[in-house]
Amino acid sequence: MTYAVVDSPLGPLTLVESDAGELAGLYMVEHRHRPPMEIFGKRDDSVLPAVAEQLTEYFEHGRTAFDVPLHLAGTPFQQRVWTALQDIPYGETTTYGELAAILGLVPGASRAVGLANGKNPISIIVPCHRVVGSTGSLTGYGGGLERKQALLDHERGDALF
Repeated sequence: MTYAVVDSPLGPLTLVESDAGELAGLYMVEHRHRPPMEIFGKRDDSVLPAVAEQLTEYFEHGRTAFDVPLHLAGTPFQQRVWTALQDIPYGETTTYGELAAILGLVPGASRAVGLANGKNPISIIVPCHRVVGSTGSLTGYGGGLERKQALLDHERGDALF
């Protein structure tokens, strides 16, 4: 594995490249559930140039979807949740309960969906920020609630970046 650090309006983003050249992680500073930097391998800011370019386009309002190869390592359940996250349209939100229903889970599975959502290793591109509480409230985000709000505002056209 190799990693790069790129600047963004949310602060530095760490992009982790799998051995196969896919994006395996996208972490913010002080990101909850961020693995230790030592496991990311050697730093090389020239890796994953398409990811860096698409993130720049996203923050500059030119991109609403990403098309970079992903390596989503997790349990089968986590992978189901992370795949479903990618179907939430840009600028829209859904609740943990609605996401559980989309996945065909029993009522009350929203907590399990929330836990899987929180372990998403590829923030922004796998848009876990688009999932909110049942009342529409912000309920947690690995990068912090301020960043979650900034991403949602950005996608609604209200952000300053």
